[in-house]
Amino acid sequence: MNPLLDFSGLPRFDTVQPEHVTPAIRQLLDENRSLIGRLIASDAAATWDGFVQPMLDAGERLSRAWGIVGHLHSVNDVPPWREAYNAMLPEVSSFYADLGQNLALFARFKVLAASAEFAALSPARRRIIENDLRDFRLSGAELAEEQKPRFKQIQEELSALGAKFSENVLDATNAHAEWVEDEAGTRGLPDDAKAAAKAAAEKDGKQGWKFTLHAPSYIPVLQFCDNRDLRARMYRAYATRASEFGPGELDNGPLIDRLLALRNEEARMLGYANFAEVSLATKMADTPAQVASFQRDMAAKARPFAENDIAELRQFAAAELGMSQLESWDLSWASEKLKQARYSFSDDEVKQYFPEPKVLAGLFRVIESLFAVKLAPDTAPVWHPAVRFFRIEREGRLIGQFYLDLYARETKRGGAWMDEAITRRRVASGVQTPVAYLNCNFPAPVGEGTQMRPATFSHDDVITLFHECGHGLHHLLTQVDELPVSGIHGVEWDAVELPSQFMENFCWEWDVLTGMTAHAETGAQLPRALYDKMIAAKNFQSGLQTLRQVEFGLFDLLLHSEFVPGAGKGFMDLLAEVRREVAVLVPPEWNRFPHGFSHIFGGGYAAGYYSYKWAEVLSADAYEAFEEAAKTSGSTLDKATGERFWREILAVGGSRPALDSFKAFRGREPRPDALLRHNGMAVAA
Repeated sequence: MNPLLDFSGLPRFDTVQPEHVTPAIRQLLDENRSLIGRLIASDAAATWDGFVQPMLDAGERLSRAWGIVGHLHSVNDVPPWREAYNAMLPEVSSFYADLGQNLALFARFKVLAASAEFAALSPARRRIIENDLRDFRLSGAELAEEQKPRFKQIQEELSALGAKFSENVLDATNAHAEWVEDEAGTRGLPDDAKAAAKAAAEKDGKQGWKFTLHAPSYIPVLQFCDNRDLRARMYRAYATRASEFGPGELDNGPLIDRLLALRNEEARMLGYANFAEVSLATKMADTPAQVASFQRDMAAKARPFAENDIAELRQFAAAELGMSQLESWDLSWASEKLKQARYSFSDDEVKQYFPEPKVLAGLFRVIESLFAVKLAPDTAPVWHPAVRFFRIEREGRLIGQFYLDLYARETKRGGAWMDEAITRRRVASGVQTPVAYLNCNFPAPVGEGTQMRPATFSHDDVITLFHECGHGLHHLLTQVDELPVSGIHGVEWDAVELPSQFMENFCWEWDVLTGMTAHAETGAQLPRALYDKMIAAKNFQSGLQTLRQVEFGLFDLLLHSEFVPGAGKGFMDLLAEVRREVAVLVPPEWNRFPHGFSHIFGGGYAAGYYSYKWAEVLSADAYEAFEEAAKTSGSTLDKATGERFWREILAVGGSRPALDSFKAFRGREPRPDALLRHNGMAVAA
């Protein structure tokens, strides 16, 4: 049997091969088309059991199989898998474009929504049908017949361009390396970063140290390395990835122009003024103007703090580092020096207290304490030897499983993300257990055999891990049995970051950190004095960090609302305008940040990057409930509040509006006060 057509259990990563992709996906596409044809031709009344459920069943088989292919394209991007994915991407995109434009299918859904049965359906099923009607309209179902072929072409081309954008970023990242032959050129680097660079050089059969643009190599160089020339070369290479400054075939500039033009054309065909309005149709926020106002308000609150941050950094650099001019490749390095001088610790010092085994144990303890579950190692076929697999149980019953792929690889796209392998739903045999992929790009352990040293994570890495696990918990702890609104499905995009950002807060709690730290060499627990310094430094340059997020979010929003592709002004000109409005630090003119902005050009965040800051308001406010409970219970790991968060936020998934879920948990509308306080900017509120 083709392993992509086996839905009896977990994905068969031990047997699936690129040659399985085309026959399996084509078979599933044919099955879905045949079913839809029968349902449309039927004279029977459109009911949930006879009309909606069969489509959900067939659709899930296709999405599960294609999901495996897409996952392998992300984590094992070798030529055969890239070719297999790209070969079928147009056909899959075409199928979904046709589905969204099928007027006969749309009509059947409208009949069901107007029927007596609709009122008797569960709230979750009614929400699914309402979402489907909305999505039909957004997919062009109400377009004139002569317009539909063009709309379908747009969808197919957008899918191909998004995939190509991400591939170009990965290929450009892999294409550059810096070699250092003299150890003096690595001065300031943490020992583990040097060891990894040494191992990378040896793997290539060379002497010295090899540095790449992958995060575990790039970030330590920019933050710690005293070799300014190396920092400058690395920064320039990273900042110009996939741009006109490199190989023409990897230049994402023309792809960005084309993506923006197609999105604008799509929006106008649907009757919207711009693509941002299309994007917001499925989000909590109502209008682009509301989102712009939100971001500009955050910028106004953060700006005094950001101006103070940069003034302090420049003064310190001049007085203590002898640098009258700070360049972009100096900022992280000088900031680290300032932080060490002010708080008497470095990120590398903290990192030694976060070996991977202790971090995972601490993370699992938080999850178990809050949500009355147990996590344990489990077994499953995996796509790489470093991948691990775990199970989640409640009261001895399996409720979810997840893969954990922590380390950076040349064949793996950058960043960190959660994705679904299997979604909870009710089937004939009972409830289908959800399964998730949790992916990060952390440094791998260094050494071999008995000399193997466990990976150590920076505190930022730990926060990232908790973040992705928050997404995973949203998917795995759902209690909704209807797939389209189970877990993260059906959750408004600007609310989907609530559980992930909520989980980050626990990384700052003393009673959490005491259970997840042990010095890599001595085994000693994180000292309270060092923890106190971390807390004192928690909001170090928070003004700058907030403005940076607003800069990205406002650029994304204006790019998809006010910017007119091909009207004379380029997207780099728009970015310069945004920076003049909100930024206090402006990178060099040759910096090509948009060319690597995969969130909005290769991912799902187009006109939605603001969601991070929007959801941060929700998550900080939600976490405040745990802070309030801690005043009585003595710990933010409060079981009663955790139970309520699970019941009102995680368990309900997309079965009701996110604002309703938030109000059910908090008892009121969200407020920004907690976020401003957490970021040390309450004075500006």
